[in-house]
Amino acid sequence: MANKANIKADNRPIDRILSPFQEFFHQEASSGILLFIATLLALGWANSPWADSYMTFWHMNISFNFGGFGLSKDLLHWINDGLMAVFFFVVGLEIKREILVGELASPRKAVLPIVAAVGGMVVPAAFYLLFNPSGDAQAGWGIPMATDIAFALGVLSLLGKRVPLSLKIFLTAVAIVDDLGAVLVIALFYTFEILWPSLFVAAVFLIALIVTNRLGVRKPLVYAILGFGLWVAFLQSGIHATIAGVLLAMTIPVRTRINTEEFINNTGFFLEEFQSHGRSGESVLTNKSQRAAIQAIEITAEHAQTPLQRLEHALHPVVSNFIMPVFALANAGVIISGDFFASIGKPVTIGVMAGLIFGKQLGIFSASFLAVKMGWSDLPAGMTWKRLYGLSWLAGIGFTMSLFIASLAFDGSQFLSLAKVGILIASLISGIVGAVILGGSKK
Repeated sequence: MANKANIKADNRPIDRILSPFQEFFHQEASSGILLFIATLLALGWANSPWADSYMTFWHMNISFNFGGFGLSKDLLHWINDGLMAVFFFVVGLEIKREILVGELASPRKAVLPIVAAVGGMVVPAAFYLLFNPSGDAQAGWGIPMATDIAFALGVLSLLGKRVPLSLKIFLTAVAIVDDLGAVLVIALFYTFEILWPSLFVAAVFLIALIVTNRLGVRKPLVYAILGFGLWVAFLQSGIHATIAGVLLAMTIPVRTRINTEEFINNTGFFLEEFQSHGRSGESVLTNKSQRAAIQAIEITAEHAQTPLQRLEHALHPVVSNFIMPVFALANAGVIISGDFFASIGKPVTIGVMAGLIFGKQLGIFSASFLAVKMGWSDLPAGMTWKRLYGLSWLAGIGFTMSLFIASLAFDGSQFLSLAKVGILIASLISGIVGAVILGGSKK
């Protein structure tokens, strides 16, 4: 019956039009494909006859006024400070979920991705500092530490069944620890001035969020209002506003109101109520009792889920298919000219490329090898050393996170364009080599 209903629904004109798009946006590879398209658009725009409009557009000023309080930034900063705060909020939800019930919940299972991620952060940073040991360029050491999970998973998805599910799970776990490391690096090393009054206000909002959680409040709107206050306070404090997104995620409840047995019993009861109060073919619109039963089932389903689950499920497509491509479009516009090729030989560019291409694979693979040989952990089912080596190459796709950290390290500096060149080249090489290794790996 359900299949017939679905077929009937899909025959509507609007469903036939939207179905290909809905299918695309539900695929794992969609985010990576959209990121790639956004990058090409950014590069094309920045190198077109309308190149001046690229910079003009992203640097146009946008102001908001709330009574006597106002915020004024250019569009690029609204994206990097605002939309990326939502991105880091979802990252925070993923970190919390993984620690509670995911790959990081079991100490023995968590050891391997944690050790791999740490190796994949420390070694790339060391490679970068090898070429930029001092001066203003030294600040870019955090750039090659990052991994773009959307791009990396997109590559894995394109390889299809040649890549077992365990590889995707492991790469996701490594990337989540990597993201947590990036958050700490941003908070500790890319904060140059702290305004303590604003930080005090942020602390008040954070305490209010914790109290709200402890009181059992589950309405997303309450957390959104308090979270917005937390974000504004961080925006004014000198600590990057994206940290507010992670802290907000840590306060989102992870408890359900009813357990599995209660959900089954309640849903069964309301389904019987629905069936007993209507005749076949009768419109639900005219049946008050059936409408009440449907609403009760909706409330029951909501109570059986955690707010963290619902928010992550709702926001993940928005982040993957909108926020990250917009960020790429705004930040990946590098002018390709004689200066572009000359910049490849600059220490900043070489440091970024060396860190992402060589540092990532060496750090992740060697740290994982050490953890397994020392008996701290085991390779996941379906994982081989060749596949792990291929994954360590894919982790060199820094892209979104690397561009973000570069914008913090070199905001307004001549080094920013050099770092972007290194990120684009290294991410392309890492993705191709990783795909070739994994694509030819049968076991």
